[in-house]
Amino acid sequence: MDQIKIGKFIASCRKEQGMTQAALAEKLGISDRAVSKWENGRSMPDSGIMLELSELLKINVNELLSGEKIMTEVYDKKAEENMIEMKRQIEEQNRRMLMLEMLFGIPAFVAAFSLIVVGAYADIPQWARILLIVTGMTFVLVMALVGVMIEQKAGYYECQKCGYRQVPTYFRTLNAPHMGRTRLMKCPKCGERSWQKKVLTDKQEQE
Repeated sequence: MDQIKIGKFIASCRKEQGMTQAALAEKLGISDRAVSKWENGRSMPDSGIMLELSELLKINVNELLSGEKIMTEVYDKKAEENMIEMKRQIEEQNRRMLMLEMLFGIPAFVAAFSLIVVGAYADIPQWARILLIVTGMTFVLVMALVGVMIEQKAGYYECQKCGYRQVPTYFRTLNAPHMGRTRLMKCPKCGERSWQKKVLTDKQEQE
């Protein structure tokens, strides 16, 4: 999506409604700095306020995401294009999150394991040995919890029985036996337990 185009469109529609950035921000319950960032193309409105923003600007969400008024005859095509683009952006965001997990997780684990090894075998005072081992184990635990949080939020788990894709809660993800990013969980649709693989995108509205 063209954030610059969308930002200019938001500014134009806001002015048509006779609102200042501060007035629009107040109606949405956000800061006028956020509105300024939208209009300058530095960020996009959060999905949670897009509907309310569109109503205030007297446009629809598809026009907001397109950055222009849409003629009736091309509305469906624009709606489809916007949906595809949003799905692409979500997939790319999920991919970056999982990559971030690997980029930070592996070096952090190596560093923590090194502390444990040094604490276990180095010729150092007992208090220093205990400190290094406890620090290393704490670091491993924290990184594991953060890693699960990133994995849980990025993408979906696909049931191997019925193909349904779900986003389980953090604690369900944490407690599920796993092999890499494949976890043994119960499917909320078919009720069967299977080794559910991590996938980046949802199916076509999951029927």
